[in-house]
Amino acid sequence: MSQQALTQVLRQLPTSTNAKVLVNSGTFDDAGVYRLDRHRALVQTVDFFTPIVDDPFVYGQIAAANALSDVFAMGGRPLTALNITGFPTGLVSSKTITSILRGGYEKAAEAGCAIIGGHTIRNPEPIYGLAVTGIVDLRHVMTNANARPGDLLVLTKPLGTGIATTALKRGLCPRVVERKVISLMTKINSVGAKLAEKKLVRAAIDVTGFGLLGHLASMCRASEVSAEISSDRVPAIDDEIFELIARDCLPGGSRDNLKSASNLVDWRKTPLLLRALLTDAQTSGGLLLAVAPSRLNKVLALLKRNRTACAAIIGKIVPPREPLLCINK
Repeated sequence: MSQQALTQVLRQLPTSTNAKVLVNSGTFDDAGVYRLDRHRALVQTVDFFTPIVDDPFVYGQIAAANALSDVFAMGGRPLTALNITGFPTGLVSSKTITSILRGGYEKAAEAGCAIIGGHTIRNPEPIYGLAVTGIVDLRHVMTNANARPGDLLVLTKPLGTGIATTALKRGLCPRVVERKVISLMTKINSVGAKLAEKKLVRAAIDVTGFGLLGHLASMCRASEVSAEISSDRVPAIDDEIFELIARDCLPGGSRDNLKSASNLVDWRKTPLLLRALLTDAQTSGGLLLAVAPSRLNKVLALLKRNRTACAAIIGKIVPPREPLLCINK
């Protein structure tokens, strides 16, 4: 669902009054947080999607990395997960299904997460993902609701996965871009837990289906602030991404995001190609971090030690104003 459509649905649902629910869907955070005791809380999330690459093992890896990321973005560490699978009867072999699940198991194991079961259904189109339960120290919970004016925005993966995977489906993606995008999407965001445990980040969110600007808008609303982005500092997976945009390799989610952004963003003179990149729907994207300037060097050093794909300072948090986001060159 688009961010606008989902917002309309959630507004009609009751809000939990359980005092142990610390984070729910009201702030569009990455996962829910439920207090266990004075010191610990559960972090829970679920994510699944249809295949975006041809290799079933890699598809399983990407889907698992994507689901696990929500826990890391909240500062938690995943404990257990359940497989969620759906396949068209008779069209997908048991060998292929096994390969998908093996990919998920391998990526979960890399994150220290045990897959302990799951559920399957018949579905016209293949789907795979995980329902993940993690744990977090209450002192280390990161949400998207604590960004403050003056914070710098740091992005840990370049953008363009939605564009690249759409090009893959159409047979238009250069081999070098395919290799880069698969490497990015299979990389887990475990650095989020490390940043939280060192209390280096004020707010965080992972960049997925609503694109960079959609998720940043959620952070700004939850934190009651606005943001400025320097478009020339936002990294793309490869320069070829802009050629693919020019060839109209935009997934439906990215088109919805761009349309939704019209009411949120002061685009100024941002070219159309950059607008498409900034609203591209990501799969297993990076973390977007709101970092106090005094902690920036420590954050960048930790990201470097953990070999994140990038550590780009792409903008800053500013006092609330309209429109919510502003794009500068």
